[in-house]
Amino acid sequence: MEHNRQLDRKIWAIAWPAILSNISIPLLGLVDSAILGHLESSRYLGAVAIGSALLSFLYWGFSFLRMGTTGLVARAEGAGNSYSSVLILARSSALALGLAALIIVCHHPLISLGLWLMSPDAELLSLAESYASIRIYSAPAVLVTYTVVGWFIGRQDTRWPMVIVIVTNLANIGLDFLLIMGLDMYSDGAAIATVCAEYLGCAIALFAVSKKMPAIDWSVLAIDMKKASAYKQLLQSNRHLFVRTFCLLFTFAFFTAQGENLGTSVLAANTLMLQLMMMAAYGMDGFAFAAEGLCGQHLGARQLPDFYQAVRRCALWTAIAATVVSLSLWLLQAPLVELLTGLDSVKELMLLYFPWLILLPLVAGPSYLLDGVFIGAAETQYMMSTMILSLFLVYLPLWYVTRDMGNHGLWLAFTAFNLARGVTLYYW
Repeated sequence: MEHNRQLDRKIWAIAWPAILSNISIPLLGLVDSAILGHLESSRYLGAVAIGSALLSFLYWGFSFLRMGTTGLVARAEGAGNSYSSVLILARSSALALGLAALIIVCHHPLISLGLWLMSPDAELLSLAESYASIRIYSAPAVLVTYTVVGWFIGRQDTRWPMVIVIVTNLANIGLDFLLIMGLDMYSDGAAIATVCAEYLGCAIALFAVSKKMPAIDWSVLAIDMKKASAYKQLLQSNRHLFVRTFCLLFTFAFFTAQGENLGTSVLAANTLMLQLMMMAAYGMDGFAFAAEGLCGQHLGARQLPDFYQAVRRCALWTAIAATVVSLSLWLLQAPLVELLTGLDSVKELMLLYFPWLILLPLVAGPSYLLDGVFIGAAETQYMMSTMILSLFLVYLPLWYVTRDMGNHGLWLAFTAFNLARGVTLYYW
C-alpha cells in the first residue's frame, strides 16, 4: 500500500502540470471558436475549422518530434546518461528546423492540395486559404517547441511545458480579442494571433532548456551533431509515429470534411463539440504523460516489475478521470452549449449530438493511456499498426455503411474508431 501511495504521488507530480497545460491547448481553440461563433455569420467559424484542421493535419503529422524525443530521452535518463538525453534534444531540434523550412518553402502546393482534398464550400474556401497561409509561418516555432516539450516530459518534468503552453495560450486569447473583436480582422485575426503566440511559446521553451541544461562537453556535442547517420536513425525510429499521427489526423480532417458536407451549421456544431472533446482528451492525457516518463525510465533502468506497476496505477487514474469527465459533460451540456454559440441552429444540433460527446471519454480513455505506455517504451511500431487497423477496418467502413444516418453515423464511426484503438493496443 505504501508503495502504491508513493507511486501515486509521483504520477500526480507529473500529471497535474500536464493536465493544466493540456487543457489550455483545446481551451485556446474553444476561445477562438466561441469568439467566432458569436459573430454575425457562422462562415468565419467554418473557415477556421477547415483551416485549423488542415494545419493540424500538417503540424501534428510532425508531432513524432515530441513523442519520439520523449521515449528516447526517458530511456536515456533511466540509464543515467544525461549527455545522450541532451544530444537527442539537439538532433531533434535540428531536424525540426529542417522540416519547418521545407514546410514553408512548399506551403503553397501543400495548402492547395489540402483544401482540394477537403473540398470546402466556395463561400469558405478563400477565408480558409487565407487563414492557413498565415498560420503556416509558425512552423519553426511549433516544431522546435515539440522537441523541447518532449525532452522535458522524458525527464518527468511537466512544469516547464505547463508554463510554455499556458503563457502561449493566454497571449493568444488576448490577441484574439484585440484582432478579431477590436480590429474586425475575423478569421485572419485568429491566424495572426496564433502565429505571434506560438513564437512567444518557442522563446519560453528555449529559455527553459537553458535553465535546465546539465553540464556537458559542448565540443563533443558539436562533433556528434555532425554525424549524418544519426539523423537517418532518428528519422527511421520515428517513421512509425509519423504514419500513426498521419492516420489520426486524417480521421479528424475526414470528420470535419464530412460535417461540412452535411451543412455549415452541422460543421459549426461538430467543430465546437470536437473542441470540448479535445479538452477532455488533453486533460486525461496528463496520466498518459506520467506513463511516458515513468515507463520509459523504468525500462531504461531495466526495472520491469516497476514498469508494470506504473502502468496499472496510471490506468486506475485514467479510468477515474474518464468517469469524472463524462459526468461533467452530462451535467453541464446545456450551459456549455449556451456559452459556445449564440446561433440557435447550431445550439439545437449540438444538443442533438451531445450524447456521443458524453460517451467518448469512457470509450477513448484506454487508447490515451496505452499511447503513453508505448511512447515511453519507445515501441512505436505497434502504435502505427493498431492505428492503421482501426482506421481502415473500423472507422471508414462503419462510416460508409451508416451514411444514411447522417451526422449520427459520422459520430458512431468516430466513437468506434477510438474504441478499436484501445482494444488493439491492449491486445499488443
